[in-house]
Amino acid sequence: MAKFLSFGLLILCGSNAAAFSLSMGSQSKAAQFGNVGSRRSFFSTACATVVGGASILSRSEPSYAATAKEIITTPSGIKYAVTKEPSDKKPVVPYKGDFVAIDYTGYLSSGQIFDATHSEGKNNSLLFKLGSGSVIPGLDDIVSRMVVGQKVQAIIPPGLAYGEKGVCLEDGECLIKPGSTLVYDVFLKRTSIPPP
Repeated sequence: MAKFLSFGLLILCGSNAAAFSLSMGSQSKAAQFGNVGSRRSFFSTACATVVGGASILSRSEPSYAATAKEIITTPSGIKYAVTKEPSDKKPVVPYKGDFVAIDYTGYLSSGQIFDATHSEGKNNSLLFKLGSGSVIPGLDDIVSRMVVGQKVQAIIPPGLAYGEKGVCLEDGECLIKPGSTLVYDVFLKRTSIPPP
């Protein structure tokens, strides 16, 4: 539809410019060519602007430059991008020692999901005390930088994930191979101060 509209505008603009130049029969040739050039140039520019504007406005796919996210690198080497900002005007920040609830999906660098809070048989958020060491250091670090309602995608290096041990069975089969870089989609649902 957008291509048809753009093509129609181009033909319409082109025919208007040609019709305009033919209607100037009473002038001398020198005056005609001088005016025609500037008038044609004006109409060509105007038509190109209209066609270009129509094609930009009628595009249905997103502009990748507008949706690109800033990649932030932490001092510890984690790279992350905020994929969803919080809707709250004054978002709550978790502090070390607070209890947090997150939803997450963990991926291997191949894209294979190895764990998620919403996987089959699970329907709960992960609850943990921030800074207590109950999750991998990279996940702890990322959540400490988030605000409630925010969603991030983080690339966690092996040293802040499962390191050189990985997650392996006694027979040597590994769910997460030693030295694996992990990718997490994390959504911070809530935070609360622990009881005294």
